[in-house]
Amino acid sequence: MGCAGFTCSKHSLCALNILYVMVSLLMIGIAAWGKWFGLVSSFQVVGGVIGVGVFLFFVALAGLIGAMKHHQVLLFFYMIILFMVFVVQFSVSSACLAINREQQDHLLEVGWNNSRSTQRDVEKSLNCCGFKELDPIDTCDAACFPNHSCLPCADKIQEHVGEVLHFVGGIGLFFSFTEILGVWLTYRYRNQKDPRANPSAFL
Repeated sequence: MGCAGFTCSKHSLCALNILYVMVSLLMIGIAAWGKWFGLVSSFQVVGGVIGVGVFLFFVALAGLIGAMKHHQVLLFFYMIILFMVFVVQFSVSSACLAINREQQDHLLEVGWNNSRSTQRDVEKSLNCCGFKELDPIDTCDAACFPNHSCLPCADKIQEHVGEVLHFVGGIGLFFSFTEILGVWLTYRYRNQKDPRANPSAFL
């Protein structure tokens, strides 16, 4: 049977969902590892990454079970959810690749002002204090703070943010195309008849 057949579609869809399961477990593991070792203290960041990982895990699990059992209803909802994830991820990835310096500065400042725990993480890891300037009455966890030799964090963040956004956008764009591949595989697989089933049975 060629690659266009039922068995090949089934195995391809199973392999794709196993990949998604591995990626989701990796996301959950990295977020938990970062929280455990104190690399990230912000519960919102860790909770957000773990939440996305758990969501991806259950979507992939539904796709895997649907592919193995050729379950029409499960495959239909999996296809719809995967398409919506594709639209969101493609939009975010494109925005990450297209964002300019002024927009980066604005988003960084908004993110900085919204979370004190994120500020402490950045100050400690980049050895800087304050965003554009340090408030005289504020404290700082950076090693340079006792010597009063700290630079603002905005300058240090900007050295890396462009590369990070392009990297994240590229990875997101790559995975968004695997998702549209999954939608296409699911659509084709749902409309194929299992050769082991009763030939007179309807799909």
